Amino acid sequence: MIEKNINNTGSAEEVKEEKEEKAVKTYASAEQLKEDIIKLCSVPSLSGFEYRASERVKEIYGKDFDEIKTDLVGNQILLRRCGRENAPKILVDAHFDEVGMIVCDVLEGGFLRMARVGGIDPAIMQAADVIVCGNETLRGVVISTPPHLRAGKDAKLPPVEELLVDVGLGYTLDELRELIPIGSPIVYAAAYSDLGDKYIAGKSFDDKACGAIAARAIIDTPQKELAGDIYLCFSAREETSMYGGALSATYKTEPDYAMVIDVNLGNAPDIPSNETVKIGDGISVSYSAATHRELTKMTIELCKQKELPVIPTASPSSTGTNAPTVNLVRDGVPTVDVGLPLRNMHTYNEVIHLGDCNVLCGAVREFICSKEIAERFGREEIL
Repeated sequence: MIEKNINNTGSAEEVKEEKEEKAVKTYASAEQLKEDIIKLCSVPSLSGFEYRASERVKEIYGKDFDEIKTDLVGNQILLRRCGRENAPKILVDAHFDEVGMIVCDVLEGGFLRMARVGGIDPAIMQAADVIVCGNETLRGVVISTPPHLRAGKDAKLPPVEELLVDVGLGYTLDELRELIPIGSPIVYAAAYSDLGDKYIAGKSFDDKACGAIAARAIIDTPQKELAGDIYLCFSAREETSMYGGALSATYKTEPDYAMVIDVNLGNAPDIPSNETVKIGDGISVSYSAATHRELTKMTIELCKQKELPVIPTASPSSTGTNAPTVNLVRDGVPTVDVGLPLRNMHTYNEVIHLGDCNVLCGAVREFICSKEIAERFGREEIL
Protein backbone atom coordinates (compact mmCIF):
# COMPACT_ATOMS: atom_id res chain seq x y z
CA MET A 1 0.00 0.00 0.00
CA ILE A 2 2.84 2.36 0.78
CA GLU A 3 4.55 1.50 -2.50
CA LYS A 4 1.67 3.05 -4.46
CA ASN A 5 2.39 6.46 -2.98
CA ILE A 6 6.10 6.58 -3.82
CA ASN A 7 7.34 8.98 -6.47
CA ASN A 8 9.38 6.65 -8.69
CA THR A 9 11.44 9.51 -10.09
CA GLY A 10 13.15 10.18 -6.74
CA SER A 11 16.51 8.89 -5.57
CA ALA A 12 16.77 5.77 -3.44
CA GLU A 13 17.36 7.94 -0.38
CA GLU A 14 14.30 10.08 -1.13
CA VAL A 15 12.13 6.99 -1.69
CA LYS A 16 13.33 5.47 1.59
CA GLU A 17 12.60 8.69 3.49
CA GLU A 18 9.13 8.95 1.93
CA LYS A 19 8.36 5.37 2.91
CA GLU A 20 9.35 6.14 6.48
CA GLU A 21 7.26 9.30 6.57
CA LYS A 22 4.16 7.58 5.19
CA ALA A 23 4.44 4.42 7.28
CA VAL A 24 3.07 5.92 10.50
CA LYS A 25 -0.26 7.63 10.93
CA THR A 26 -0.06 11.10 12.46
CA TYR A 27 -1.73 10.87 15.86
CA ALA A 28 -0.61 14.37 16.87
CA SER A 29 1.37 16.93 14.90
CA ALA A 30 5.01 17.48 15.71
CA GLU A 31 4.17 21.08 16.63
CA GLN A 32 1.45 20.00 19.05
CA LEU A 33 3.62 17.36 20.68
CA LYS A 34 6.55 19.73 21.03
CA GLU A 35 4.32 22.38 22.61
CA ASP A 36 2.83 19.86 25.05
CA ILE A 37 6.20 18.41 25.99
CA ILE A 38 7.91 21.74 26.61
CA LYS A 39 4.97 23.06 28.61
CA LEU A 40 4.96 20.11 31.02
CA CYS A 41 8.72 19.56 31.18
CA SER A 42 9.25 23.23 32.10
CA VAL A 43 7.34 22.72 35.36
CA PRO A 44 9.83 22.18 38.24
CA SER A 45 9.18 18.85 39.95
CA LEU A 46 12.24 17.62 41.79
CA SER A 47 11.81 14.11 43.13
CA GLY A 48 10.05 14.42 46.50
CA PHE A 49 8.70 17.89 45.66
CA GLU A 50 6.20 16.93 42.94
CA TYR A 51 3.27 18.20 45.02
CA ARG A 52 4.48 21.76 44.40
CA ALA A 53 3.44 21.36 40.76
CA SER A 54 -0.16 20.33 41.46
CA GLU A 55 -1.72 23.71 40.69
CA ARG A 56 0.24 24.04 37.48
CA VAL A 57 -0.86 20.56 36.36
CA LYS A 58 -4.48 21.57 37.00
CA GLU A 59 -3.97 24.75 34.97
CA ILE A 60 -2.63 22.77 32.03
CA TYR A 61 -5.06 19.84 32.06
CA GLY A 62 -8.05 20.89 34.16
CA LYS A 63 -10.42 21.41 31.23
CA ASP A 64 -9.49 18.10 29.55
CA PHE A 65 -9.94 15.59 32.38
CA ASP A 66 -12.92 14.81 34.60
CA GLU A 67 -10.86 14.81 37.80
CA ILE A 68 -7.33 15.72 38.83
CA LYS A 69 -6.13 14.81 42.30
CA THR A 70 -2.81 14.98 44.13
CA ASP A 71 -2.35 12.28 46.76
CA LEU A 72 -0.26 12.48 49.92
CA VAL A 73 2.80 11.06 48.17
CA GLY A 74 2.72 13.73 45.44
CA ASN A 75 1.27 11.65 42.61
CA GLN A 76 -0.89 13.63 40.20
CA ILE A 77 -3.78 11.40 39.09
CA LEU A 78 -5.79 12.55 36.07
CA LEU A 79 -9.06 10.71 35.33
CA ARG A 80 -10.95 10.58 32.03
CA ARG A 81 -14.17 8.57 32.22
CA CYS A 82 -15.56 6.56 29.35
CA GLY A 83 -19.16 7.14 30.48
CA ARG A 84 -20.10 3.49 31.02
CA GLU A 85 -20.80 1.81 34.33
CA ASN A 86 -18.54 -1.01 35.52
CA ALA A 87 -16.06 -0.26 32.75
CA PRO A 88 -12.48 -1.52 33.01
CA LYS A 89 -10.03 0.74 34.82
CA ILE A 90 -6.93 1.37 32.73
CA LEU A 91 -3.81 2.91 34.28
CA VAL A 92 -1.22 4.76 32.22
CA ASP A 93 1.79 5.68 34.35
CA ALA A 94 4.61 8.11 33.53
CA HIS A 95 6.72 9.34 36.42
CA PHE A 96 6.61 13.09 36.97
CA ASP A 97 9.68 13.65 39.10
CA GLU A 98 13.00 14.90 37.77
CA VAL A 99 16.57 14.65 39.01
CA GLY A 100 18.20 17.70 40.54
CA MET A 101 19.72 18.98 43.76
CA ILE A 102 18.69 20.13 47.22
CA VAL A 103 20.10 23.03 49.26
CA CYS A 104 22.28 21.87 52.15
CA ASP A 105 23.72 25.18 53.34
CA VAL A 106 23.54 28.90 52.60
CA LEU A 107 26.86 30.78 52.63
CA GLU A 108 28.09 34.37 52.58
CA GLY A 109 28.41 36.00 49.17
CA GLY A 110 25.34 34.40 47.57
CA PHE A 111 26.62 30.81 47.51
CA LEU A 112 24.72 27.60 48.22
CA ARG A 113 25.96 24.12 49.03
CA MET A 114 23.91 21.29 47.58
CA ALA A 115 23.45 17.55 47.41
CA ARG A 116 22.17 15.61 44.44
CA VAL A 117 18.72 14.10 44.24
CA GLY A 118 18.70 11.19 41.80
CA GLY A 119 21.40 10.21 39.33
CA ILE A 120 23.33 13.40 38.55
CA ASP A 121 26.65 13.08 36.71
CA PRO A 122 29.26 15.57 38.03
CA ALA A 123 30.71 15.75 34.51
CA ILE A 124 27.83 17.94 33.33
CA MET A 125 27.35 20.05 36.43
CA GLN A 126 30.06 22.74 36.34
CA ALA A 127 28.66 26.04 34.98
CA ALA A 128 25.14 24.55 34.71
CA ASP A 129 22.26 27.05 34.70
CA VAL A 130 19.82 26.21 37.51
CA ILE A 131 16.64 27.38 39.24
CA VAL A 132 16.50 27.50 43.04
CA CYS A 133 12.91 26.99 44.22
CA GLY A 134 12.89 28.55 47.67
CA ASN A 135 10.38 30.97 49.17
CA GLU A 136 11.21 32.91 46.03
CA THR A 137 12.47 31.50 42.74
CA LEU A 138 16.06 32.52 41.99
CA ARG A 139 18.31 31.86 39.03
CA GLY A 140 21.73 30.43 39.79
CA VAL A 141 24.85 29.06 38.14
CA VAL A 142 26.97 26.17 39.38
CA ILE A 143 30.43 27.65 39.75
CA SER A 144 33.45 25.98 38.20
CA THR A 145 37.19 26.14 38.71
CA PRO A 146 38.89 27.84 35.74
CA PRO A 147 41.30 25.58 33.83
CA HIS A 148 44.13 28.04 34.61
CA LEU A 149 43.84 27.09 38.29
CA ARG A 150 43.59 23.36 37.66
CA ALA A 151 46.92 22.96 35.88
CA GLY A 152 49.07 20.31 37.47
CA LYS A 153 46.35 19.29 39.90
CA ASP A 154 44.25 16.17 40.11
CA ALA A 155 41.96 16.27 37.07
CA LYS A 156 39.33 14.17 38.80
CA LEU A 157 35.91 15.80 38.76
CA PRO A 158 34.66 16.98 42.15
CA PRO A 159 31.46 15.36 43.45
CA VAL A 160 28.29 17.43 43.24
CA GLU A 161 28.40 17.91 47.01
CA GLU A 162 31.65 19.89 46.64
CA LEU A 163 30.23 22.25 44.01
CA LEU A 164 28.51 25.54 44.83
CA VAL A 165 25.61 27.43 43.30
CA ASP A 166 26.11 31.17 42.83
CA VAL A 167 22.86 33.17 43.02
CA GLY A 168 24.65 36.51 42.92
CA LEU A 169 25.37 39.33 45.33
CA GLY A 170 22.71 41.63 46.72
CA TYR A 171 21.57 39.62 49.73
CA THR A 172 22.81 39.54 53.29
CA LEU A 173 23.32 36.07 54.70
CA ASP A 174 20.16 36.38 56.81
CA GLU A 175 18.13 37.56 53.80
CA LEU A 176 19.36 34.70 51.68
CA ARG A 177 18.59 32.13 54.37
CA GLU A 178 15.06 33.53 54.56
CA LEU A 179 14.64 33.35 50.78
CA ILE A 180 16.21 29.91 50.44
CA PRO A 181 15.61 27.64 53.44
CA ILE A 182 17.70 24.50 53.87
CA GLY A 183 16.03 21.74 51.89
CA SER A 184 14.89 23.93 48.98
CA PRO A 185 14.91 22.12 45.62
CA ILE A 186 17.23 23.03 42.76
CA VAL A 187 16.45 22.01 39.17
CA TYR A 188 17.96 22.66 35.77
CA ALA A 189 16.77 25.86 34.11
CA ALA A 190 14.26 25.25 31.33
CA ALA A 191 15.81 25.79 27.91
CA TYR A 192 14.73 23.92 24.79
CA SER A 193 16.06 23.84 21.24
CA ASP A 194 15.39 22.17 17.91
CA LEU A 195 18.03 19.87 16.46
CA GLY A 196 17.17 19.84 12.79
CA ASP A 197 13.46 19.36 12.14
CA LYS A 198 12.94 16.03 13.93
CA TYR A 199 14.70 16.28 17.30
CA ILE A 200 14.30 18.49 20.35
CA ALA A 201 16.74 18.94 23.23
CA GLY A 202 16.10 20.09 26.76
CA LYS A 203 15.62 19.10 30.37
CA SER A 204 13.26 16.68 32.12
CA PHE A 205 12.12 14.65 29.11
CA ASP A 206 12.78 11.79 31.58
CA ASP A 207 9.92 11.26 32.12
CA LYS A 208 7.57 14.21 31.76
CA ALA A 209 7.79 14.03 27.97
CA CYS A 210 6.10 10.62 28.15
CA GLY A 211 3.45 12.04 30.47
CA ALA A 212 2.73 14.91 28.08
CA ILE A 213 2.48 12.54 25.12
CA ALA A 214 0.15 10.18 27.01
CA ALA A 215 -2.03 13.12 28.04
CA ARG A 216 -2.29 14.24 24.41
CA ALA A 217 -3.33 10.75 23.33
CA ILE A 218 -6.03 10.58 26.02
CA ILE A 219 -7.32 14.11 25.36
CA ASP A 220 -7.64 13.55 21.61
CA THR A 221 -9.49 10.23 21.94
CA PRO A 222 -13.28 10.56 21.62
CA GLN A 223 -14.99 9.35 24.78
CA LYS A 224 -17.02 6.71 22.95
CA GLU A 225 -13.80 5.05 21.71
CA LEU A 226 -12.31 4.56 25.17
CA ALA A 227 -12.21 0.93 26.29
CA GLY A 228 -12.60 1.95 29.93
CA ASP A 229 -11.98 4.70 32.46
CA ILE A 230 -8.47 6.05 31.99
CA TYR A 231 -6.28 6.93 34.97
CA LEU A 232 -3.20 8.87 33.89
CA CYS A 233 -0.72 8.91 36.75
CA PHE A 234 2.09 11.44 36.85
CA SER A 235 3.82 9.45 39.54
CA ALA A 236 6.22 10.71 42.19
CA ARG A 237 9.63 9.61 43.46
CA GLU A 238 10.65 7.23 40.71
CA GLU A 239 14.17 8.66 40.60
CA THR A 240 14.81 8.28 44.34
CA SER A 241 12.82 5.31 45.59
CA MET A 242 13.02 1.60 44.98
CA TYR A 243 9.25 1.51 44.55
CA GLY A 244 8.26 5.07 43.67
CA GLY A 245 4.93 6.78 44.15
CA ALA A 246 3.39 4.47 41.58
CA LEU A 247 2.94 1.95 44.41
CA SER A 248 0.42 4.07 46.31
CA ALA A 249 -1.24 5.41 43.14
CA THR A 250 -1.86 1.91 41.81
CA TYR A 251 -3.15 0.75 45.20
CA LYS A 252 -5.56 3.71 45.25
CA THR A 253 -6.88 3.48 41.68
CA GLU A 254 -7.13 -0.36 41.55
CA PRO A 255 -6.64 -0.68 37.78
CA ASP A 256 -7.47 -3.82 35.87
CA TYR A 257 -4.37 -3.47 33.71
CA ALA A 258 -1.67 -0.89 33.07
CA MET A 259 0.85 0.60 30.68
CA VAL A 260 3.98 2.04 32.27
CA ILE A 261 5.86 4.49 30.04
CA ASP A 262 9.41 5.66 30.63
CA VAL A 263 12.36 6.76 28.53
CA ASN A 264 14.84 4.23 27.24
CA LEU A 265 18.53 4.66 26.40
CA GLY A 266 18.85 5.90 22.82
CA ASN A 267 21.71 4.73 20.66
CA ALA A 268 24.88 6.72 20.04
CA PRO A 269 28.37 5.90 18.71
CA ASP A 270 30.60 3.83 21.01
CA ILE A 271 27.68 2.72 23.19
CA PRO A 272 26.91 -1.04 23.01
CA SER A 273 23.91 -1.62 20.74
CA ASN A 274 22.56 -4.36 23.02
CA GLU A 275 22.14 -1.78 25.80
CA THR A 276 20.34 0.84 23.71
CA VAL A 277 17.49 1.23 21.24
CA LYS A 278 17.74 3.13 17.98
CA ILE A 279 16.31 6.61 18.28
CA GLY A 280 14.00 7.54 15.42
CA ASP A 281 12.86 3.94 14.84
CA GLY A 282 9.80 3.99 17.11
CA ILE A 283 9.18 2.87 20.68
CA SER A 284 10.45 -0.08 22.70
CA VAL A 285 8.38 -2.69 24.53
CA SER A 286 10.12 -4.78 27.15
CA TYR A 287 9.87 -8.51 27.74
CA SER A 288 10.67 -9.02 31.40
CA ALA A 289 10.05 -11.31 34.34
CA ALA A 290 8.65 -8.19 36.03
CA THR A 291 5.84 -7.58 33.51
CA HIS A 292 2.88 -9.51 32.16
CA ARG A 293 3.87 -11.67 29.20
CA GLU A 294 0.45 -11.91 27.52
CA LEU A 295 -0.33 -8.20 27.83
CA THR A 296 3.14 -7.42 26.45
CA LYS A 297 2.57 -9.70 23.49
CA MET A 298 -0.88 -8.26 22.81
CA THR A 299 0.49 -4.70 22.96
CA ILE A 300 3.24 -5.51 20.47
CA GLU A 301 0.74 -7.17 18.14
CA LEU A 302 -1.59 -4.18 18.46
CA CYS A 303 1.22 -1.82 17.47
CA LYS A 304 2.09 -3.99 14.49
CA GLN A 305 -1.54 -4.06 13.36
CA LYS A 306 -1.65 -0.26 13.48
CA GLU A 307 1.74 -0.01 11.70
CA LEU A 308 3.38 1.57 14.72
CA PRO A 309 7.10 0.66 14.74
CA VAL A 310 8.01 -1.16 17.93
CA ILE A 311 11.37 -2.49 19.11
CA PRO A 312 11.14 -5.54 21.42
CA THR A 313 13.74 -5.48 24.20
CA ALA A 314 14.72 -7.90 26.93
CA SER A 315 14.91 -6.88 30.59
CA PRO A 316 15.38 -10.22 32.36
CA SER A 317 14.72 -9.40 36.02
CA SER A 318 13.62 -5.77 36.09
CA THR A 319 12.96 -2.89 33.71
CA GLY A 320 14.40 0.04 35.65
CA THR A 321 10.94 1.63 35.56
CA ASN A 322 7.73 1.64 37.60
CA ALA A 323 6.47 -1.46 35.78
CA PRO A 324 7.60 -4.05 38.39
CA THR A 325 6.02 -1.96 41.16
CA VAL A 326 2.67 -1.59 39.40
CA ASN A 327 2.68 -5.28 38.51
CA LEU A 328 2.88 -6.37 42.17
CA VAL A 329 0.26 -4.14 43.80
CA ARG A 330 -2.62 -5.86 45.63
CA ASP A 331 -3.19 -9.23 43.94
CA GLY A 332 -1.26 -8.18 40.83
CA VAL A 333 -1.89 -5.78 37.94
CA PRO A 334 -1.08 -6.99 34.40
CA THR A 335 1.46 -4.44 33.19
CA VAL A 336 3.27 -3.68 29.94
CA ASP A 337 6.46 -1.60 29.88
CA VAL A 338 6.87 0.86 26.99
CA GLY A 339 9.92 3.02 26.29
CA LEU A 340 10.63 6.27 24.43
CA PRO A 341 14.24 6.39 23.16
CA LEU A 342 16.26 9.27 24.64
CA ARG A 343 19.87 10.43 24.56
CA ASN A 344 21.83 12.23 27.31
CA MET A 345 19.68 10.92 30.15
CA HIS A 346 19.69 12.96 33.39
CA THR A 347 21.27 16.02 31.77
CA TYR A 348 19.81 19.42 30.89
CA ASN A 349 20.05 18.55 27.18
CA GLU A 350 18.21 15.27 26.83
CA VAL A 351 17.31 14.53 23.21
CA ILE A 352 14.18 12.87 21.78
CA HIS A 353 12.83 12.32 18.27
CA LEU A 354 9.43 13.79 17.42
CA GLY A 355 8.64 10.83 15.17
CA ASP A 356 9.08 8.49 18.15
CA CYS A 357 6.83 10.81 20.16
CA ASN A 358 4.08 10.41 17.55
CA VAL A 359 4.50 6.62 17.66
CA LEU A 360 4.17 6.67 21.45
CA CYS A 361 1.07 8.86 21.18
CA GLY A 362 -0.41 6.31 18.80
CA ALA A 363 0.51 3.36 21.01
CA VAL A 364 -1.17 4.92 24.04
CA ARG A 365 -4.29 5.76 22.06
CA GLU A 366 -4.62 2.30 20.54
CA PHE A 367 -3.97 0.69 23.94
CA ILE A 368 -6.69 2.65 25.75
CA CYS A 369 -9.12 1.97 22.89
CA SER A 370 -8.40 -1.74 22.48
CA LYS A 371 -11.59 -3.70 23.07
CA GLU A 372 -9.65 -6.96 22.74
CA ILE A 373 -7.29 -6.07 25.59
CA ALA A 374 -10.20 -4.76 27.68
CA GLU A 375 -12.16 -7.96 27.20
CA ARG A 376 -9.16 -10.06 28.19
CA PHE A 377 -8.05 -8.13 31.25
CA GLY A 378 -11.00 -6.06 32.37
CA ARG A 379 -12.89 -7.18 35.48
CA GLU A 380 -11.84 -10.81 35.49
CA GLU A 381 -9.51 -13.12 37.34
CA ILE A 382 -6.05 -13.12 35.78
CA LEU A 383 -4.31 -16.45 36.09
